[in-house]
Amino acid sequence: MRSRVALLGAVIVAAASLSVVTAVTAGTPASTSALHHHARPIELSVSGRHLVDASGRAVQLNGFSHSGSEYACAQGWGIFDGPVGNKAIAAMTSWHPQIVRVPLNEDCWLGINGVKPRYGGAAYRSAIRSYVRRLEDHGLDVDLELHWSAPGATLATGQSPMPDADHSPPFWTSVANTFGGDHAVVFELFNEPHGVSWSCWLNGCTVNGYQAVGMQALLNAVRGTGADNIVLAGGIGWSNDLSKWLAHEPHDALHQLGAVAHVYNFSACNHATCWKHKYLKVARHVPLVTTELGDNSCTGGYVRRYMRWADRHGISYLAWAWNTWNCKSGPAIISSYDGSPTNLGKSIRAHFRARY
Repeated sequence: MRSRVALLGAVIVAAASLSVVTAVTAGTPASTSALHHHARPIELSVSGRHLVDASGRAVQLNGFSHSGSEYACAQGWGIFDGPVGNKAIAAMTSWHPQIVRVPLNEDCWLGINGVKPRYGGAAYRSAIRSYVRRLEDHGLDVDLELHWSAPGATLATGQSPMPDADHSPPFWTSVANTFGGDHAVVFELFNEPHGVSWSCWLNGCTVNGYQAVGMQALLNAVRGTGADNIVLAGGIGWSNDLSKWLAHEPHDALHQLGAVAHVYNFSACNHATCWKHKYLKVARHVPLVTTELGDNSCTGGYVRRYMRWADRHGISYLAWAWNTWNCKSGPAIISSYDGSPTNLGKSIRAHFRARY
């Protein structure tokens, strides 16, 4: 997410939403009659342009991001922002999501660059593993994504233009070794690439004085562990620009790769004409997942339009964010971790529930 919320002196980043549809084809309206909440998470894989379940049926996901695990650890006051126990997850499931996006910080995961030991390294990894397990126990899939990164000895305290060659590949090697083979977990390689060319996006380059690594190298790091999980890659322009995604698609011998879009009312590609000409082109070839969807006007009208459009084309979406920030600067979809929605959240919750 391009606009940021200051929280305890730091910046907060974006979110997303997803829900389940059976027998969806891109370009075909999704039926809501077959929707139901799953007692167990969906074992996800890619078949052609679709996400599919273990039976090979196409699925369209809905959900949201729970931000915090990318910044609390680096700021030195915790691992999560908000509760993550069973009661808090039950509040999430009352909205009928199918997936929750968990942003990660590479320095916290690796325990480097001055992160406090009680919030980084083994403690951080254990906390993330436990949270993922609880989410799955409640029937939810999980999107793990690299949100904050930084090169060398610099502490990761914000959104970088691109992942760094120093730490991002070993981060993904470790994450893939931890969750590889768990097909309820998908890997989103990097939050919001920006300020770079498509060539740099794919193969890396020097950016802001550091060596950036491209999406191909990160995908290779995941696959090098033997992990066959779905991998997602967002475009350039803060993951809003997919204009040349297909021409620069990373090579995945397993064909378990999907594209990511971030869509906000303040984004460049923020209207149906752009979605039709740029997003549908990608969605006809690979699964497209909108891992961040939001509206800083907080009225909900914009996200309703996008969700309805995405439903017609079998495109998954996750709302930003399951946090209690100020909606206009967040934007946040809840006012309390008991699941009470903001005005923006009311539209999202109603749409999710209507699909069941």
